[in-house]
Amino acid sequence: MITFFVSGEPKGQPRPRAYVRGSHAGVYNPDTADGWKRAIALQAAQHAPRTQIDGPITVQLTFRMPRPKRLRRAEDQIAHVARPDIDNLVKAVLDVLTGLGFWGDDSQVSMLIAAKVYALPDGDPGVLIHVSAH
Repeated sequence: MITFFVSGEPKGQPRPRAYVRGSHAGVYNPDTADGWKRAIALQAAQHAPRTQIDGPITVQLTFRMPRPKRLRRAEDQIAHVARPDIDNLVKAVLDVLTGLGFWGDDSQVSMLIAAKVYALPDGDPGVLIHVSAH
């Protein structure tokens, strides 16, 4: 099992955007998550397996979102039910891990467990990542 934490404010993978300029149309990917994906890559590279994981993979992701001031006194873990959407957060992480060669293709991820919560009052925002073959 590979386990590590990436500190920082989780950002979702943005959707491709279309544009039209005169008679030319195109599509581009916004760079709003680039800094977050770089942070994931820097931390994940230290934990990358020596060879790609073969077969089915389980990935567990716990996103710890920045805690707002109104929740500073609450001691328990509270679910985060605002944007960004959890599926976009997951996509950003899986794209980075695939790019680093943790596995050949993210279609190998046959079990995915994801949670989005506020960081504890004394905790850092970020994502806790667990990867295991099964």
